[in-house]
Amino acid sequence: METTGTLDEALLRLHRSGPEFQGYLSNHGPMAVEAMVRRGHAPAVHRWLDDYATRLEDAPRPHAPLTDATWREALGDPSRLADWVAYFSRLTAERPWRDVLATWWPRLLPGIAGAATHPAIRTGHAVRALLTDGEDAPRVAELAYALGYWAARHVPLPVDVRPSGDAEPRDVLPALPRLADTHLMPLKGLALLPGTPGWPEAVASVAVPTRPADVPAALAALVEAATLHYGERGHGNPVMLVHAATAPNAVLRTLPALPEEQWIPSLTVAWAATAALTSLYSAGTPRPLPAAPGLTAEEVFAEAVAHGDAHVVKFADTALDVAAAAPDGDGRALAAALNAVRLIGQGED
Repeated sequence: METTGTLDEALLRLHRSGPEFQGYLSNHGPMAVEAMVRRGHAPAVHRWLDDYATRLEDAPRPHAPLTDATWREALGDPSRLADWVAYFSRLTAERPWRDVLATWWPRLLPGIAGAATHPAIRTGHAVRALLTDGEDAPRVAELAYALGYWAARHVPLPVDVRPSGDAEPRDVLPALPRLADTHLMPLKGLALLPGTPGWPEAVASVAVPTRPADVPAALAALVEAATLHYGERGHGNPVMLVHAATAPNAVLRTLPALPEEQWIPSLTVAWAATAALTSLYSAGTPRPLPAAPGLTAEEVFAEAVAHGDAHVVKFADTALDVAAAAPDGDGRALAAALNAVRLIGQGED
């Protein structure tokens, strides 16, 4: 009760704020507090939020209600953000949240690149809370906020990625072409990818399962590859490259709530997003992965919480998933999480 009560209280506080601040920075609060609660740090949530909330802004004002007949004209329009949240709040009040998610996931999934994948990541955290803790008003409301944010910031990837090879993500990620300017804004960088020599061919070389039953393992392998890749190449852009791992993990966390026919397309889009972020923000030259000096997974996550940056917390949360899935735990994943602690400045957005 302490855990779920803390999460619900934090979500209610955060729902008074908008999903962005300073024009385009994402509100990471709902994602970070869900990860902290999930990893046993509920007592630290409100203290962390007291500090984080000082940078947030009030929720935007609505313009005009959206309907089932008019939503298409507002897809990808950030000025309609409040209208989208109200629309999804109404949908989730009228129908089971799983039905709403199943209907809207295939519509929103192609726009995973919007807001640097933050809306999709927020959706993954919201779904994990619902699946793990059960359904109640603040958690369903959080899903509505996440989906509304995604719809308002919906940005399709610039190329239709259709993987048809036999390569593994762990082999392809280091070989992807890199753009010279690692500080490109996401939209500008994405637009350059189709014309980047070798990029479409490299992305298409990855194997995708033909059976939905094989998708969870393939997605887990993608998350693992992106997490370990960050450990060696996160210094290219320490904040932005985090999302190459946390975005596909959000998709993986959402799979159990989706119909199986949506699993293969979900993997394909997750891979495309990870590949795009890797080409934009990964360092071209690796550095040896710093060792995790005998720390347990719990101690590594505690280091992330003590650091305080939301990106560090969310990446550590994903790294712990990777470590837990390994037969004896994966020290490399924990070391990658500690690398984020070292590389990312406190309070970065």
